[in-house]
Amino acid sequence: MTTSRKLQAVIEAVAASDGAGVKLRRSLGSRQNQRFDPFLMLDEFFSDDPDDYLAGFPSHPHRGFETVTYMLDGHMRHEDSFGNRGDLGPGDVQWMTAARGIIHSEMPQQTAGRMRGFQLWINLPSREKMKPAAYRDIPSREIPTVALAGGGELRVIAGEFEQGGTKTAGPIGGLSTAPLYYDLRLPHGSEATIPTPISHNTFLYVYEGDAVVGEDAKPLPFRAAGLLTPGGSVRIRAGEQGVRLLLLAGKPIGEPVVQYGPFVMNSPEEIQQAVIDYQRGQLAVAS
Repeated sequence: MTTSRKLQAVIEAVAASDGAGVKLRRSLGSRQNQRFDPFLMLDEFFSDDPDDYLAGFPSHPHRGFETVTYMLDGHMRHEDSFGNRGDLGPGDVQWMTAARGIIHSEMPQQTAGRMRGFQLWINLPSREKMKPAAYRDIPSREIPTVALAGGGELRVIAGEFEQGGTKTAGPIGGLSTAPLYYDLRLPHGSEATIPTPISHNTFLYVYEGDAVVGEDAKPLPFRAAGLLTPGGSVRIRAGEQGVRLLLLAGKPIGEPVVQYGPFVMNSPEEIQQAVIDYQRGQLAVAS
């Protein structure tokens, strides 16, 4: 019998800004070295005020990791140095492997209304940091939703989810960190036990309502990330207003992490080379 995971640490999301001044809230990555291998950072952007997001994220570089953008509301356009162009609307996902290097922009395609979603940074092992960059847009219709007992539901963005002997696979799989990316909704009074690979680090992020987590029922409040202990599953019970949360799990890489802004490598020398490559216009070139 596998051990059930418990809540071992809570990281409240703090106000921050990025890009050209987009207001957001950052949990993982809000302080230096506040990571959970292989996860580097999680941002939530959510505003009804266009002044908070209209400036967007103009062209900027990345090297050494993956970015995952998940839209709940609004419309964002991606363009990059390899000629890729994609539109993200409600429920859509963009999975970008920066790897050797990419320069891209993410700009709002609306002047009013709600802009809401997440960006997750996932590290890459050293052997993959200099592979060619890759990019994929995943429309909402390709992301399966599983009905749970008690009226809940779970979207499977990456990895697999098994219930009653039936496996549901998300559109993203086959990656070295074997990530799980679930969007879970539970109404008031319901609970769910979600299986998780024992080999993975797992955390939750509550973006609506609140929850209690684990057999010891520790509270996880609104707009907080909850890092979990090792185990083969996690029990989640919805609070008074129900709960919506992300469940994110990945296989640890176990390598040194050296980060300088949008570059994440294994050594200071590799960071210095990334800066030089960017300055020389050699960061985002086909290899």
